Amino acid sequence: MSPALSPQWQEKATGFFSSSGVKLKEAGQSAGTFVGEVAKDAKGNVSEVADRFGSVVKNRWAHLREPATRHILQERVITAAATTGMFLRKGILGTKEKVVVGKTKVEEVAKKTAQKSKTIFTDIERWQKGVASTDVFGVPIEITVQRQNSNRPVPHILDRCADYLIFSGLNATNLFKAEGDKKVIQQLVSLYNQDSNASLPEGVNTIDVAALTKCYLASLPEPLTTFELYNEIKSARSSINTLRNTLKKLPTVNYMTLELITALLLRVSEKSLLNKMDARSLAMEMAPVIMWQKEQKPEFYRQYWSHSTKDASKKNMDPSPTYSAWDMLSEDGEDMDASSPISLDDGAPVDIGAIDVIQCLIEQHNNIFTDANETVWR
Repeated sequence: MSPALSPQWQEKATGFFSSSGVKLKEAGQSAGTFVGEVAKDAKGNVSEVADRFGSVVKNRWAHLREPATRHILQERVITAAATTGMFLRKGILGTKEKVVVGKTKVEEVAKKTAQKSKTIFTDIERWQKGVASTDVFGVPIEITVQRQNSNRPVPHILDRCADYLIFSGLNATNLFKAEGDKKVIQQLVSLYNQDSNASLPEGVNTIDVAALTKCYLASLPEPLTTFELYNEIKSARSSINTLRNTLKKLPTVNYMTLELITALLLRVSEKSLLNKMDARSLAMEMAPVIMWQKEQKPEFYRQYWSHSTKDASKKNMDPSPTYSAWDMLSEDGEDMDASSPISLDDGAPVDIGAIDVIQCLIEQHNNIFTDANETVWR
């Protein structure tokens, strides 16, 4: 049971509740008055805004219904529509033109690419068969001789070079060793790649003709002495009889070409007091392009025919460019100053055995090639 409150506390509680009730009532009345005023103001504002909007719409509509305004509006709508249509038509036509031009360009590129690819693959296929284009450089020597339709089993280019040197330049100092003009040699390469029966231009430097001879021999896929007989020929160099019998195993074209080259070198060596090139010196220069092993091919000389086709096209020497197998395999960045002299030293490892063989073939030429139709110059 709760303890009884004293009369003093009862009086204070009654006064507190009475004053609280009065204050709550006053707060409620104040809140109601405020809410009513807010609602009244909001209603008034909405009504005012609606009246204004209606007035504006009414004025605009009345303005739009005026004949002059409608006419101007119609003209603007028509103009806008026409302009839009014009831009659309231009856009469509422009797109169609671009598509047509793009299609034409694509067709042209595709056609050129197909034609070039066809030419390249055709030449590659023909080269694999040994008859690429009209080239003589980089083509097997037997194929070159077959295409000549001649009874003499020696490439015409070597006959032309040998004759020119015999009658014009045996006295030239350092023949087959001196530097040559790369540009001139490339032009000569291009000349013979277009016409294997061509004659050497009058006045050409004998040093360049000698370099052309080396260049042709170095371009052969297989050396004159062949890969198969390399070791046997090298081993036979100490005996003339053995060497003679070993050389008879060479194909006829190789044998007769080797006889021509060594006969030429013999004639050059006979003028050694003037040209400074004795048999040993000539052997050192010529052995790397006559007798080499598979891993020692004289690649240095490829620079002479790698770009000859390009140079020829610039000078209108060949209106329809051809691609030789060597052109296919040449790499970019091999260009040098075409007018500058360049050394014919390919930097290959010295093959003393091969040098000895070539020296022997030069010095003992008449004893080794006794049963051959020896080259004789008048």
